[in-house]
Amino acid sequence: MSKIAVVTGAGSGIGAAAARRLAADGCRVALLGRRLEKIEAVAGDISAAGGAAIAVGCDVGREEEVQAAQKKITEAFGPAEILVNNAGVTRDGLIIRMKTEDFESVLRTNLVGAFLTTKAFAPAMLKARWGRIVNVGSVVGLTGNAGQANYAASKAGLFGFTKSCAQEFARRSVTVNGVAPGFIETDMTANLAEDLREEVNRKTPLGRFARPEEVAAIAAFLCSESAGYITGEIIRIDGGMAM
Repeated sequence: MSKIAVVTGAGSGIGAAAARRLAADGCRVALLGRRLEKIEAVAGDISAAGGAAIAVGCDVGREEEVQAAQKKITEAFGPAEILVNNAGVTRDGLIIRMKTEDFESVLRTNLVGAFLTTKAFAPAMLKARWGRIVNVGSVVGLTGNAGQANYAASKAGLFGFTKSCAQEFARRSVTVNGVAPGFIETDMTANLAEDLREEVNRKTPLGRFARPEEVAAIAAFLCSESAGYITGEIIRIDGGMAM
């Protein structure tokens, strides 16, 4: 699959796994992230394995940075054909104690960021009449989660955004889908208390956290030619937790 792919939040976890998987599938990959040293390390791994990758520092919640990144990627590789919106943050807390800025900052990165990147990269896909967009949400966007009202709201909004984009872009053969991971072994979950990890595993029929590569595999499939008749779908990757 010789395509040009953009992955946001690509410095670790699901984003890094998705970038590596797409590169292994033959894509030239642009990695976006706020921490340049982390995305440069992943890009270096891809290059060392024989792939083509560039690292572009970018806060997806800032429109001017997204536009600058789009220009840099187009100049380096050409127009993007695949976009994986993975960038995400958490600012957990109970609603009555949550600071307004913590609510807004999560929505700014997780939801507005996906809007800004889609707005920047989708026009070239629509012009070419081919494209793949995958939005990485969370199962809590479907179920809610105490202490994560901001995060759950951002991911639920992302799923609505996904379906709206799918409807707008379908006639130009640009598919838009979402994935809803459960608990994944990433930096975001590394510091969970052991009793909480045990509780999550008890509630998950498969009894474990997922590996980032398992999510990346589904994202890569949705980006492939084989997934050309799938759009507007939200695929849960949660070990059966929310079934």
